[in-house]
Amino acid sequence: MSNRLFQGIIHQMKDAIDRVIGVIDENGVIISCSELGKIGETKQEICEEIAYATDSVVKGGYTYRPIGNWAKAEYIVFIEGEDKIADKMSMMLAISLNNIKNLYDEKYDKASFIKNVILDNILPSDIYIKSKELHFVSDVERVALLIKFQGKTDLIPFDLVQNMYPDKNKDYVIGVGENDIVLIKEMKPDSDAHDAEKIAKNVADTLSTEFFVTVSVGIGTIVDNLKDLARSYKEAQVALEVGKVFDTDKSIISYDNLGIGRLIYQLPDTLCEMFLQEVFKRGPMDTLDREALVTIQAFFENNLNVSETSRKLFVHRNTLVYRLEKIRKMTGLDLRQFEDAITFKVALMVRKYLTSKPVKF
Repeated sequence: MSNRLFQGIIHQMKDAIDRVIGVIDENGVIISCSELGKIGETKQEICEEIAYATDSVVKGGYTYRPIGNWAKAEYIVFIEGEDKIADKMSMMLAISLNNIKNLYDEKYDKASFIKNVILDNILPSDIYIKSKELHFVSDVERVALLIKFQGKTDLIPFDLVQNMYPDKNKDYVIGVGENDIVLIKEMKPDSDAHDAEKIAKNVADTLSTEFFVTVSVGIGTIVDNLKDLARSYKEAQVALEVGKVFDTDKSIISYDNLGIGRLIYQLPDTLCEMFLQEVFKRGPMDTLDREALVTIQAFFENNLNVSETSRKLFVHRNTLVYRLEKIRKMTGLDLRQFEDAITFKVALMVRKYLTSKPVKF
């Protein structure tokens, strides 16, 4: 909050209020007053008394009242007098200045600025201008992490993450939903996706072990300027969406490691359906029984190695070969051939993607 703004308001009020009025900061220093000579004086004892008070504090011919939160007052308003009028006027001053302070903070708060940037609520041409106004360091490497809280919790997700990253001049915690929190984390020069994953893992592990909260974390790419933060946030969103379909066993998903899943996610449904019809000309994939699907999955997990797959499935090698031949006859694809295996693997992913999407009525 700007001291000059407080002083400007006090200066305008002094003619309407025929008493000395002013504001004290959290260090006990008078930062604005209708009597200019008092600016700079200290009232540390008042801060201490206000911290334990439940009503206005009257002392030395003045009435004192906190602006905003009683438990942790950033500013205290004071007015000359110890009477009831002074008490009521101090209340009016506190309410008025608190509302003005909140509006000022909302306009000039860096976290609000970052939120507008990632949500595309600010024109690209205005980002540079606004960052200058806020003295914002724009050419620093940052990454967006989207933290999605799973299930219900009595704890407030925003507060949990904010307490982990209290430095509001470097890291920014932004609420974008009841259970969705975005962490804009400042990175060291030459950081890579592995460093971002370490941060995400630390967040997930801390929330799990200390607060018994389960989260999924999507990681965008590291960017080196403000205007690209929106892209990093959107990438974190895509990472969670794609991970929800193709990597259900993972709680931390990086956009850089989505692979084929990212490509499939960006394809239109009609194209995906055409691809499946083209691959499975002899019959739909639904004709494959559970034994065939288990065999296919194990074969892929063991890198198309017949011996290793038969060992993992506890079947004879010839039995596995018979199953693969049966699949070839049903689908026209020989999974022992690399190109056919790739085609089948992509087809499985495309089918999984289509079945994961909600039915439209």
